[in-house]
Amino acid sequence: MIRIAIPEPTGSDVDYNQRSLPAYLAALEAVGATPVVVSLHEPQERVASLLAGVSGIVLPGSGFDVDPQRYGEDPIPECGEVDGARTAVDELLLQDAFNLHKPILAICHGAQTLNVWCNGTLIQDLKTGVNHQPGREVIEAHPVRIAQGSRLAQLLPPGHEDDLVNSSHHQAIREPGDNLLISAVSPGDGVIEGVELDSNQHFVIAVQWHPERTFAVSAFSRAIFTAFAEAAEAWEPRRIEDSVAPA
Repeated sequence: MIRIAIPEPTGSDVDYNQRSLPAYLAALEAVGATPVVVSLHEPQERVASLLAGVSGIVLPGSGFDVDPQRYGEDPIPECGEVDGARTAVDELLLQDAFNLHKPILAICHGAQTLNVWCNGTLIQDLKTGVNHQPGREVIEAHPVRIAQGSRLAQLLPPGHEDDLVNSSHHQAIREPGDNLLISAVSPGDGVIEGVELDSNQHFVIAVQWHPERTFAVSAFSRAIFTAFAEAAEAWEPRRIEDSVAPA
């Protein structure tokens, strides 16, 4: 059985959680995985116990922003509120996944969190000619260009070099974190839309769009979740001393 940890999207917005979480759970179940939802209000010992029984993590989106102080900046007025409970749980999940090389799929806010955890930086508020937050119902917001040779490129259906993706974010990656390679950009403005770990042994993909929302209609979205589940199924425990996490 493939068990995947996924934190609640927020620590305080119940409506957002109820609206967004089911799509992630449905996508994971569709590829044969069993989601393990991690409450953001559990003691660290309980979270650690849950993580001992999973072989991968998904970091979902959120209605909150990443704290700019975590990447050495003061917040600008356009920066939204932060979610300390989500941050704390994400850090536990990321530390466990990098220590033990568990596969990671990070989406939207999760991608930004992963990047900052790896010592990268963010754009606090996007101002470009591309609309990156047209609404949840728009499933083809803008094209995304996938880097040749990347993990994502291997998942693209034939003839889809510039695939169309949904978009629901006002922040984005500025500088990729340690050992993260840019794997997708928005060709209209150069905004980074995907990064992945520079490693053949550790599956780590982060995308700025929401493949869970388009799982039923997009072969690319299904391929992303399927590849993640396959990596989790193939994962084997490794000794912590054999792994290296970002400094």
